[in-house]
Amino acid sequence: MVGKRVEARKMAIQSLETAPSATLFHRPLAYISAEHLRQRVLCSVLDEIADEDGADRVKIDVALRFIKTSIGPHVMDEEEDLFPLLRRRAEPDDEINAILGQLSQEHASDDLDARLLVDGLPSFKTRKMPASQRASFRDLLRRFATNERRHLIVENAIVLPLAHARLTLADLDTLGRRMAARRGLSYPEKIDAE
Repeated sequence: MVGKRVEARKMAIQSLETAPSATLFHRPLAYISAEHLRQRVLCSVLDEIADEDGADRVKIDVALRFIKTSIGPHVMDEEEDLFPLLRRRAEPDDEINAILGQLSQEHASDDLDARLLVDGLPSFKTRKMPASQRASFRDLLRRFATNERRHLIVENAIVLPLAHARLTLADLDTLGRRMAARRGLSYPEKIDAE
């Protein structure tokens, strides 16, 4: 059992430290899906940090780095590019505007919680956070993870399938290019399959 936990910890850390391949910018919805998987790993790690009362400093550092560097660009991918494209391409029967509006509100709320996590995780890790605040911080960790999971369910079950159905090849090309640029990466040249 201990060996499985050690392996699971190692895989979680590796997942959070490894961004999806830049070649996926040619398939930006696949890139977003890969980021969603990493976010689910983050949720599990945050729950573990809360349960362990911050004992695993490496997991805290990796989670903190992920929150600081990966969540922001991902939310911008959705808010600045994917959601506007979907609003333009959706048909009236898709009824996507209310869902996208709700997701945007959740992004704003999650951003506030993410800032609290970034501010609190260093003192939680070093146990310099007063005991009276540690319990509420553990609740924040769990709340953020729960909210993210619920958010990801809607995006994976509704938004991404609709994007696959409605976005044009030109839309996807633009989306991928903007996602690469947002991360300071060059859009990869297409490699023809042999």
